[in-house]
Amino acid sequence: MKLKSALLGGIAATSLAGLPVAVLAEGVKVGLITTLSGGGAGLGVDTRDGFLLALKQAGDAGAKVELIIEDDQQKPDVAVQIADKMIQSDGVDMLTGIVWSNLAMAVVPAATAQSKFYLSTNAAPSALAGAGCNPLYFSVSYQNDNLHEAAGAYAKSAGFQKMFIMAPNYPAGQDSLTGFKRFYDQGEITAEVYTQVGQTDFAPEIAQIKASGADAVFFFQPGGMGIAFMKQYAESGADIPVIGPGFSFSQDVLPAVGDAAIGAKNSGNWSPDLDNAANKAFVAAFRAEYGRLPSLYGAYAFDTANLLLSAMDKAEVSDAEAFRAALKAADFTSVRGKFSFGANQHPIQDIYMREVIKLEDGTLTNKIIDTALSDRADAYVDQCNMQ
Repeated sequence: MKLKSALLGGIAATSLAGLPVAVLAEGVKVGLITTLSGGGAGLGVDTRDGFLLALKQAGDAGAKVELIIEDDQQKPDVAVQIADKMIQSDGVDMLTGIVWSNLAMAVVPAATAQSKFYLSTNAAPSALAGAGCNPLYFSVSYQNDNLHEAAGAYAKSAGFQKMFIMAPNYPAGQDSLTGFKRFYDQGEITAEVYTQVGQTDFAPEIAQIKASGADAVFFFQPGGMGIAFMKQYAESGADIPVIGPGFSFSQDVLPAVGDAAIGAKNSGNWSPDLDNAANKAFVAAFRAEYGRLPSLYGAYAFDTANLLLSAMDKAEVSDAEAFRAALKAADFTSVRGKFSFGANQHPIQDIYMREVIKLEDGTLTNKIIDTALSDRADAYVDQCNMQ
């Protein structure tokens, strides 16, 4: 199914049922690989829709982006096959869109080795932030540890003395617990548990939590995993408070989790109530276009597309050095407010604590209750020797 970019004003991206999808225009050709099926589809759908919304709002400038969208099915081998096809057959200038860090670790080094830019809308594993940094790789979202670091700082400030911590066993999950422990440097970790990616039965882990004697639980379970865990946790009658990164309580999972999420504290570098003009306009436009509030993933993708457009306004992608400099300048208005890149081309930004609330219309969402970390870069930037 192909759509000319001029038609985007009349067609919601949620109607894009046939894949791959191409938005035809002259200019930079972008391959957007994301998860559009299975338990992680909500994350990829918001990624796609946020990116498309930015292009639509940009008008003629957005029409200069030729976008090819394909579903990675949350499988590394499929993502690699798609990336190779996009680079070698479709002739893309850059790649973007991957949600999952194990997929990013399979695709990003191969893409940069073939002299293609990669702009990350989400996944940002530590291996690519430190010694594995690359001039062609930018993370527009965060570094994987960041939101978990903020949750650790909150758990410390809240005075929790015993923490049960849990995450899926893949690069982002490993980074998450590393980040949490970096800032939670008091008390005791009663258990550090790694679950399976895609797991939907958490009865054994919930039994461990109940028996652990923990004051609180920190868990990172994005997408369908988080929905399953929170539902089962509520049904179990467990009364130990839970803390998570924003991914565990993102807008794409809250409707499915339901009222069990109300009051949960979680960290995020973006929130729908973030008080700046760009964010207010983005949230209103996203809701008008798609009939729902955006998630973190939609906000990151929206920023990524606007970063790309800002660079296109300054340099040609064929001049890699000039285009990289244009990207690194980050001369766009982020929905997160202040935004800049560190030496390893990962963001420097504020990270907040949020609380799940229910609006008067019954919508579950998050509101900011505090700033956990200010102007946070990441723990790996000094390991990056990139010039």
